[in-house]
Amino acid sequence: MAIENKGIQRELKHEENLFQVLTPKGECQYEGSEFLDKTFVLSMYKQMINCREFDEKALKLQRQGRIGTYASFKGQEACQIGGALALRPTDWLFPTYRDHAAISTHGQPWHRIFLYWMGHMDGSLSPDDRNILPPAVPIATQMLHAVGTAWADKLKGNPHVSLVFFGDGATSEGDFHEALNFAGVYQTPTIFFCQNNGYAISVPFEKQSASKTIKQRSVAYDMRGERVDGNDIFAVYLTVKRAIEQARKGRGPTLIEAVTTRFGSHTTADDAKKYRDQEEIERIWKEMQDPLTRLKAYIQAKGWLSEEEEAQMKAKIRETIDEELSMAEQYPKPSISQMFEHVYENQPWYVKEQEQELAELLGKEKR
Repeated sequence: MAIENKGIQRELKHEENLFQVLTPKGECQYEGSEFLDKTFVLSMYKQMINCREFDEKALKLQRQGRIGTYASFKGQEACQIGGALALRPTDWLFPTYRDHAAISTHGQPWHRIFLYWMGHMDGSLSPDDRNILPPAVPIATQMLHAVGTAWADKLKGNPHVSLVFFGDGATSEGDFHEALNFAGVYQTPTIFFCQNNGYAISVPFEKQSASKTIKQRSVAYDMRGERVDGNDIFAVYLTVKRAIEQARKGRGPTLIEAVTTRFGSHTTADDAKKYRDQEEIERIWKEMQDPLTRLKAYIQAKGWLSEEEEAQMKAKIRETIDEELSMAEQYPKPSISQMFEHVYENQPWYVKEQEQELAELLGKEKR
């Protein structure tokens, strides 16, 4: 779907012009697109509520000691859901540790995601009919995997694309540059999606980069670059959809920079108040830039969803999330030997030897 940036951009404070369709007040600056169908927009909003409810539930579970350290994505729902919605089921998704809204949108059930945060190996398994890689904790490593997978699909003649998510901190890693270089040279069908939330843990973007934007780095690798309002799910969806269409036509990769924020700390092991003004985050972003508030305003103006209907929707979503949590908590507990199960399809002798050595060591400790 072709859509021109001209005339529908808006300059945000301290930011270069961003591609924007839905203003913070919920006013749509681009009507007339078939994707703005009522059913599709309501499905977007339902998934945003679904992911927000999961995120808030997970934070409570971490405080209760029922899951491990947790990375909240609150505030980045438009980036993750808008991006993943543009994929086909057969396309590849490469997430980080913060992209559970994206993998949920692409088909991963919540009980698997709960298992991941409980430290269970099976939490990284995706449905048989989806190509979702395990969340990457090492910064930027998944970018090389996305390029390799896309290159393989290109060589095989498969019509698939690889969408890889990463944060602004990843752009300071060597893997970022290696991935973009290879993608540019081999013209792989890779969509690089940077969620620029302003901080690499506690380091603000202006202290990690001399370049003013991440988008401008696309020039060095001779690929398309896009800069989008990451709290505008319409703009994100259209930008990723356009990039995917170009990739399927053999026109190579695209680097997308979505300017957004994370409302909370880097993880539950972090305290954001030590390095940023949380009151400013609350005042500007939560009240004016919250992607859910923005889409809700648009839907209310259309008269598509009443408060009663939304309350019923939320109640049903919470019930489903509780059911998924119950499934995860009743799942068989993992054993330490499971670390050997997902390394090779056919286990080589030296891995078998290591597994046996660990079993003998654990047996001695029990005695």
